[in-house]
Amino acid sequence: MKKLGFKIWLYIIVLVLAIMSIFVSSSGIAFFQKGVLITSVEQNSSAFDSGLRQGQIITQINNQKIEDMHSFSDYIQKTFPVEEEIKLIIKTKDADIILYTKYAPDITVSAIPKTGIKTGLDLSGGARAIIGAEGVELTDQEAKDLAEIIANRINYYGLKDIQIAPFSDLSGNNYIRIEIAGATPKDLSSMIESQGKFEAKIGNETVFIGGERDIASVCRNDATCAYIQSCQQISSGEYSCRFTFTIYLSEEAAQRHADITSKIPINSTSPEYLSKPLDLYLDDKLVETLLISKDLKGEVTTRIAISGSGSGPTEEEAYDAAQEDMHNLQTILITGSFPYKLKILKLDVISPNLGSNFTKAIFLAGFVAVFCVALVVFFKYRKIKQSFAVLGIGISEIIITLGVAAFLDINLDLSAIAGILAAIGTGVNDQIVMLDEAKRRTSDSSIKSRIKNAFEIIMGAYLTLVAAMIPLYLVGGGLLKGFASTTIIGLTIGILVTRPAFGEMIKRMEE
Repeated sequence: MKKLGFKIWLYIIVLVLAIMSIFVSSSGIAFFQKGVLITSVEQNSSAFDSGLRQGQIITQINNQKIEDMHSFSDYIQKTFPVEEEIKLIIKTKDADIILYTKYAPDITVSAIPKTGIKTGLDLSGGARAIIGAEGVELTDQEAKDLAEIIANRINYYGLKDIQIAPFSDLSGNNYIRIEIAGATPKDLSSMIESQGKFEAKIGNETVFIGGERDIASVCRNDATCAYIQSCQQISSGEYSCRFTFTIYLSEEAAQRHADITSKIPINSTSPEYLSKPLDLYLDDKLVETLLISKDLKGEVTTRIAISGSGSGPTEEEAYDAAQEDMHNLQTILITGSFPYKLKILKLDVISPNLGSNFTKAIFLAGFVAVFCVALVVFFKYRKIKQSFAVLGIGISEIIITLGVAAFLDINLDLSAIAGILAAIGTGVNDQIVMLDEAKRRTSDSSIKSRIKNAFEIIMGAYLTLVAAMIPLYLVGGGLLKGFASTTIIGLTIGILVTRPAFGEMIKRMEE
């Protein structure tokens, strides 16, 4: 240990820890793990109630090994749907989950990542939007509250890898940035641009609205109280399917319903119903009209049946449309409406293939650049050891930065990768400074003092660059946050670990 010295030993230890952070998880070496990773579980579903959770790894279903996405998809397609419920024993890394179902579990899965590095939207694909409140200038607190409300709404859609954060521009205007991996711009638009203002009215009087104030609970994923009631052909090439689900009102809303219905007379032409219906409005548009049974007149009832329909050119498409409309309406009833009418200021779609190919190309370019710098160092100084030192330190800085990003759960997008390469470029420049200082022979300075002088120059450049990165981290809609954070991490790693180790290496070579 004394022979290598503290600085080099610190460099080796940090490098080993970084490699472990990238490739080793709590359940073993990620590269050798078999199974599929659960990326999302729909809340209030039978799968969720049985204990399946995001982040679990499925290894077996009914004693059949699940090694990858192909074996999982093959098993699900061969098994479901079935007419009667069957028993599924889903074995995960943590526990065995027992589930009774007629349909495929309400989960989404993906291949197990081979590394601990989390990729951002630019690499995994999806949609990104910048959201503002129409006609309202949001305060900092209002933007934070709105971000929480949007997150609550989107989470009920069962989407994965959601990044929602408030931010402000240089003028002090507050906005919301939303990134959803695997979603399309159409998906994002439908979730955001609809305010989700739900009202149930009898005449001009509001009986209840969506949200926890009036809605105690909503039946979801239970065929006894939420189902497709019937499907029929309504015209040539057009089918319609009707859905029904049960909601439970709060005591206050139930009393309001009783007070309003007590004043309504019975329908003279249809005496089994009241003369006024229950009208359902979504974003001020009438979406459904429901007849009220005479038995509910003046009754305090908390159980209400909500109906609607979906249509399509085929019966199957109409069924799917009804399922989707029922799911969306249930979500709005649970979460309530947005407090503001939202508008999408900027909407982007990112292709995962483009991101993946670009990532490979940019990292290859980074390694080639470090190698070329090592060649230049060799031709300039004619020292093979120093060339290998530059090459090794440059590559290790990439590895250590990726390891820190994996440890801190930082999403690596294209801007973050650009930040890593910028830090590596700065690191190579610092190494050249140290080499030049070490080669500068003067009678009044030792190799130790020359390395110290070089380090003072490097420290000044480090502080300047970090100061320049802070505004990029704080502004710019968060789009440059990855660049700033990985640049700062890379520069800090250089100052604390790799520059001292490189200086020690050069010192030993010169001596």
